[in-house]
Amino acid sequence: MRVLAAPLLAVAVALAGVTGCQKSDGPASGRADDKTPVASRPTGSGAVFLAVGECSSRGRETFTEVPCASERAAARVVARHDVRAGQRPSCPARTDFVLHISESRPAVDEDGDGTVPRGHACMRNLEPPHPGDPGEGGGPRTVVGDCVYGAGRGEVRETACDGSGKRRPEYRVTATVRNRAACGASTALYVTLGGTRPVGCAVRV
Repeated sequence: MRVLAAPLLAVAVALAGVTGCQKSDGPASGRADDKTPVASRPTGSGAVFLAVGECSSRGRETFTEVPCASERAAARVVARHDVRAGQRPSCPARTDFVLHISESRPAVDEDGDGTVPRGHACMRNLEPPHPGDPGEGGGPRTVVGDCVYGAGRGEVRETACDGSGKRRPEYRVTATVRNRAACGASTALYVTLGGTRPVGCAVRV
């Protein structure tokens, strides 16, 4: 996520999102938040592993599809999309985290790791905390109400607006607009968000 303190820095914030589905031909696996390896398989699931509306458990290292009524259910899929390697999804605003899903198909592997990308699932926790909510300091998207701090080299990162995060907030996103000219006079930071309203106007806090 990059931003530009008006008018000196240059901006760029990555978005994520998802929508379609395809049948998986092998065991499913994935990564949460681009870091945590996940191993699961669609046993007892429908044609699509973690389709929209379905739920997953959430362990320390693995995510498994489970019935949403199960006591093990921890998060629900709010959007799902099959994307090619290197593409990023565009999740709904209050997505808490993203699961990167792949399947084991060595015969058609792209990079030698034995898996083929099958898309992304945008996940919303069934119970708090909800890091994707405005001001909570997390989630794959920056939305109105979120706070950020300068991370050096023209970059910023989200942090909780109430000061409970590791870093104190420096700016709050107050509006999303079509261009910088539409931001208010108090704007101290422009955040590139993409979509139909690609500019976030942020003020100092």
